[in-house]
Amino acid sequence: MSRSTSLALSFALVFAGALQVSQPASAQVAPSASEVAKYSGLHAAAHRGDLAEVKRLIAANAPLNARDAYGRTPLHVATFARKRDVIEALMKAGADHAALESDRYDAVTIASVADDEESLRVLLANGASAKLTTSRYDGTALIAAAHLGHDGVVRQLIAAGAPLDHVNNLHWTATIEAIVLGDGGKRHQASLKALIDAKANLQLRDRQGMTPLALAKSRGYKEMIAMLEAAGAK
Repeated sequence: MSRSTSLALSFALVFAGALQVSQPASAQVAPSASEVAKYSGLHAAAHRGDLAEVKRLIAANAPLNARDAYGRTPLHVATFARKRDVIEALMKAGADHAALESDRYDAVTIASVADDEESLRVLLANGASAKLTTSRYDGTALIAAAHLGHDGVVRQLIAAGAPLDHVNNLHWTATIEAIVLGDGGKRHQASLKALIDAKANLQLRDRQGMTPLALAKSRGYKEMIAMLEAAGAK
């Protein structure tokens, strides 16, 4: 096989992999109107953002980690609904921040995919972890945020100790996803810069043996190429 043919095959495989996960948010399923209509107790109060009712139910020993039909706890529901006061009340009462719903997302990853920096800030300030393995791709909140170019979220997660070099089951890291699933624009550049500044490993390769620098070059992302080369990437 010629070098040009081999390179073309590598690019095709990467592209095919990208298509599999081009929409990570689509794997997250917020409560539908019909589901919400059936809610009661903490799920209903969390969705409404009714803090007084949430506190009353907590005091009455309502089950903090009850599940709806899709495996969502009241904390998941409050995070989807961006009800920050409720998120804080549930966390302080001992809600399980590591609980995964049916698609294996925790509250931190839900907030991260939504680019909801304020809900993420509340979760992390109240003890939620940025280190969990989540999603059908065995990824992390950081990988999802880098994929989407949510640079503010990326910086929060890094500061919270998110694993910089976690490799998901597509054999991609946050650094690789910022490149292969990004658009090369300002927010993906900022996400990559945050990872570089945090000393993410820039030599880890994808399944086709391509480094982040090689991947950036294959896409013609000049700004990313410059950043990676300045950081010593090969």
